[in-house]
Amino acid sequence: MSYQQTFIYPDEELTNPVSRVPEVTPGFWLIKLMAVTMGETAADFLAVNLGLGLTATTILMTAILALVIRWQFAQRRYVPAVYWSAVVLISIVGTLITDNMTDNLGIPLIDSTIGFTILLGATFAAWFASERTLSIHEVYTARRERFYWLAILFTFALGTAVGDLISEQFGIGYLATGILFGLIIASLASGYFALKLGGLWAFWLCYIFTRPLGASFGDLLSQPTEYGGLGFGTIPTSLGFLAVIAITVAAMTVKRRRV
Repeated sequence: MSYQQTFIYPDEELTNPVSRVPEVTPGFWLIKLMAVTMGETAADFLAVNLGLGLTATTILMTAILALVIRWQFAQRRYVPAVYWSAVVLISIVGTLITDNMTDNLGIPLIDSTIGFTILLGATFAAWFASERTLSIHEVYTARRERFYWLAILFTFALGTAVGDLISEQFGIGYLATGILFGLIIASLASGYFALKLGGLWAFWLCYIFTRPLGASFGDLLSQPTEYGGLGFGTIPTSLGFLAVIAITVAAMTVKRRRV
């Protein structure tokens, strides 16, 4: 079907549909990795360094996320600054959800991992049952975007649980955990390019595993040396990654305006 034809979906009718989410490019993965790393360090900074505590930080960041998600849904096409603001915030909230379950509710990380895996699988099942596609290249409608962001939230929460389970509970450490997930992502990329692994599942698996990859290196940079980190602190680490995100998003915005 040509893009010049009319697309009709259950919740709306669109002519000349335009995706509300970005294409998957090297820039996409760069910002995604920076966002998840910042999500880990920013959550620690707000909850621990500022002394807000997990509960207050979670409530505050969830409220801000709700406003930004509403802003995102008001857009009729992909807008880099809005979209990536939502990703950074959902990374922070996803981290806080898992941390609350572990620290405040005493839920074991293995249980959180299993639980979020089931929730993510259920989201994909409902998405496909409703839309008959899971393609991120066809997020044209508000309904599809709702499924998309719900899946994103669960990938961040799941990635946090998996990363903490391996690095902390299994005692592997931040650096070794980062290397482990880096190798997993590299194997998935090789499978996609060399072995024709399905692009859909390669994307979502890499999306999940970039969370513990980024978080492990974020903790490695920010945590004190006595806890296995390099001791740079959460503020410099968070600001550094935020600067990279801002520069990359600005470059994307300029490029899109030129196009």
